[in-house]
Amino acid sequence: MTDLSAIVAPLLAWYRLHARKLPWRENPTPYRVWISEIMLQQTRVETVKPYFHRFLAALPEVSKLAAAPEEELQRLWSGLGYYRRARQLQRAAQQIMNEHHGVFPSRYEQVRALPGIGDYTAGAILSIAFNQPEPAVDGNVLRVLARLTDCRDEVQNPAVRRRFAGALRAVYPAGRCGDFTQSLMELGAVVCTPQRTPDCAACPLAAHCLARVRGSVDQLPVRTPVRERRSEQRTVLMLLHENRVALRRRPPHGLLAGLWEFPNREGELAPEELKTLLTERGLEPEGFTPGPAARHLFTHLEWRLSSWFIRCRNAAGADELHWVPREALGRDYPLPAAFRACQKALLNMKLV
Repeated sequence: MTDLSAIVAPLLAWYRLHARKLPWRENPTPYRVWISEIMLQQTRVETVKPYFHRFLAALPEVSKLAAAPEEELQRLWSGLGYYRRARQLQRAAQQIMNEHHGVFPSRYEQVRALPGIGDYTAGAILSIAFNQPEPAVDGNVLRVLARLTDCRDEVQNPAVRRRFAGALRAVYPAGRCGDFTQSLMELGAVVCTPQRTPDCAACPLAAHCLARVRGSVDQLPVRTPVRERRSEQRTVLMLLHENRVALRRRPPHGLLAGLWEFPNREGELAPEELKTLLTERGLEPEGFTPGPAARHLFTHLEWRLSSWFIRCRNAAGADELHWVPREALGRDYPLPAAFRACQKALLNMKLV
């Protein structure tokens, strides 16, 4: 096993001087650490900050999260993306209330058993909030360790992750577990970055880095190539009757499961096609105005969106349509970020 004991002292000294001031690092209770770590998954720090403040203000403790209405949870999460994270947060909160009497568990097996919590998040909570020597090995930490040890193995391999986790667990400093976990995260986020030329001159571990000595920094870490995103064209229908707009719920499973959205169809549809489609569903469209175009990236899918404002003589249509006041968009009916441009255009539109 790789001996990492030499990195502990210089890394902690560097972190004490250079750690960013982040809201979740203040008063790192298990609940605050947990919420921040889930929000930060595949999301930039600067994006998360306002969401974290808003979420904690509305749902400051596990019991509030467990009992929150679905619409409130969606509203607080709206725009962060990866909405399954919010649903799993609530399921985990309900499990904590039911199985742990509302007290966040402090044993690894119990934390790991909560919905939405994997090895990394469990390690982050236990080390940062409970000061336990439990590693949190994410992409940033894997990159740092691969370069430090000049590791040519594929870092997403579970065996490689376990090996690095074991090496870290052996050197966790008593009483400084939270700082040690966060110092590794911080180093990967601001110094040992994914760029081919990270800031090695500013790195407190430069003297211990085998990749720097051997000139292989730009080759590491070794990763399996990410598969290309599939691209999908969709037409968004902003159906208007008087001051109401039609929304529908997405299916309970799959992409954006259970969230509100504007009705939309695959393909780039012209007004004639849309008129036929809507008439068949009991609506009486009387005017078509082009709306904004947009592009939205999911993990393995790209949506290319065109849109239409469509005035209707009636507010009937299929049972799936839910007609809501225009001003309720975002406030009472949060929409996924994919529809942000359409929502903004609709709210700014002057109705005559």
